[in-house]
Amino acid sequence: MVSKRFAILVILRIILLVVTITALAFIFAKTELFFNQIILLGIIVLQVAELIRFVTYTNRELARLLLAIRYADFSISFKGKKHGKSFVELQNALVEIVEAFKKVSVEKEAQFKFLQVIVNTMRIGVVAVKEEHTIELMNQEAEEILGIKKPNYLKQLKQLSPRFVAETEETGDNERKLIEWQKQEKKLQLSIQVNRLKILNYRYSIITFQNIKSEIEQKEIEAWHKLIRILTHEIMNSITPVTSMTETMIMLLEDQGQPKHAEALDDETLEDLRFSLKTIQKRSEGLLHFVEDYRKLTRIKHLALETVEVEDLLGSMEILMKAELEKNGIQLTIQSQPGLKIKMDRKLIEQILLNLITNARHALANQSAPQLTLKAFSNANTKFIAVTDNGTGIDPAKMDQIFIPFYSTKAEGSGIGLSLSKQIMKKHKGDLSVKSTLGEGATFQLEFLR
Repeated sequence: MVSKRFAILVILRIILLVVTITALAFIFAKTELFFNQIILLGIIVLQVAELIRFVTYTNRELARLLLAIRYADFSISFKGKKHGKSFVELQNALVEIVEAFKKVSVEKEAQFKFLQVIVNTMRIGVVAVKEEHTIELMNQEAEEILGIKKPNYLKQLKQLSPRFVAETEETGDNERKLIEWQKQEKKLQLSIQVNRLKILNYRYSIITFQNIKSEIEQKEIEAWHKLIRILTHEIMNSITPVTSMTETMIMLLEDQGQPKHAEALDDETLEDLRFSLKTIQKRSEGLLHFVEDYRKLTRIKHLALETVEVEDLLGSMEILMKAELEKNGIQLTIQSQPGLKIKMDRKLIEQILLNLITNARHALANQSAPQLTLKAFSNANTKFIAVTDNGTGIDPAKMDQIFIPFYSTKAEGSGIGLSLSKQIMKKHKGDLSVKSTLGEGATFQLEFLR
């Protein structure tokens, strides 16, 4: 309808222009009508200008609309202009478009304010850096921990808090780091994580950090209590028989509180003394072994990382354990994803696998058809090496305790194998996890983050 009215009005203007031009041509040769010629010429100029203005009105209005959208200026108005009925629908459409964009802009601003409120109520510091240049967001917790007001640029943040920026730049993508932070007279333990991502062709670094000193202290206290209980238990187990044997020996060597003469000691007494001394020696050696096992937990060396073909690693494990497993009637199966490579300290990972295979061998001792599987695979984020057996499984009540130092389900076990293995995996920035169903076997999984 708008286009039809527009065409009619354009045609009318053209007809009037043609009529005016014809009249000018008709009187052009008559010199006595010179002033009429000038008047008609002026009318023609005005008609041409009006025609151009009329035809380009739509383009001008659309240009105004697009510029308003470009610069988010929604104060522009298309109401109240007298351009005829043919443009009423166009004006209404332009007004609706402006209102729609204004509503979207208001909603976007409201969402941003809402996000700011949420972020500011979080007890986690958040800093968002755009293109390693502009600081888009810094919440109140971040300002409080760092002791600064939000700067506009990363360069300013480097000047205000150079160590914090240096620590975040050294932190890998999705990597978590624990640092000690001095805030005035207080020491904080900051857990820092950096996520790097790309949105609309812009690179962002999202830095989150939190003071976890109280949580660490609580966990340290719990760990000390647990360690003291274990040490007390083990030491008492060794010292009690030593004390008892010592009292027995004193009784054999004294008579009414006075030492016996050598000739008063018969062969039976000497044999009792010899047996007591051997018992003391045995328990003392046991206590020394326990202390040595404890020292192993605190002496994991630095990693000698290398890129290892996992298929070759599992093949060497098969060769190493084949005779022992065949002797116990255990069928070994190896499944490895072709071409899978993992960066690791090969000797330490071999130590873990040997420990897990040995544990699996004990769990398969009474199975009619014992099977052990070594499997290597990966997904988008993690690479895995799994050791699976169809043995007795692990009691659910003991699942949370098997990685505790010195805890063992075997009477002859030292209780450091799994704990040491987990520490080694933590040093690889990975983990050691277990899945088990009682009576159906267990799977221990070495997880390496890509």
